[in-house]
Amino acid sequence: MDDTWELLMDLVMAERARIPQIAAEFRLSPPQVHALRVLSPEQPLPMGRLACALGCDASNVTGIVDRLEARGVVERQVVPGDRRVKRIVLTGEGGRLWRAHHERLVADVPLVSGLSADEQRALHDLLAKVVAAPALG
Repeated sequence: MDDTWELLMDLVMAERARIPQIAAEFRLSPPQVHALRVLSPEQPLPMGRLACALGCDASNVTGIVDRLEARGVVERQVVPGDRRVKRIVLTGEGGRLWRAHHERLVADVPLVSGLSADEQRALHDLLAKVVAAPALG
């Protein structure tokens, strides 16, 4: 079991080149894709929480959001009760872009396409369980 982490890293590294290529098909940078992935059409996200989710400084998020906003896929909204806080929400176009990108990304994943449907489901369930587990620390 000591090599589980190594195998997960091998999987990530093997897919590393594919993700920016697909992002480029949609005229998105990898940080923009990550931001869209974190955002939900139903739940606006304050800029500070978006920065935390992306693991970067708030000043970097401003540039990412500026470019997405210029494309019409996100918009800034003032938080009721605290005009200092801006939250980011996907627009209708942003939701369409998110879905199209996501469908393209998961359409044919070479590393798992050789697995049976049951194996893919088992892999999904195990990864979901690992990601949902509280971090020890």
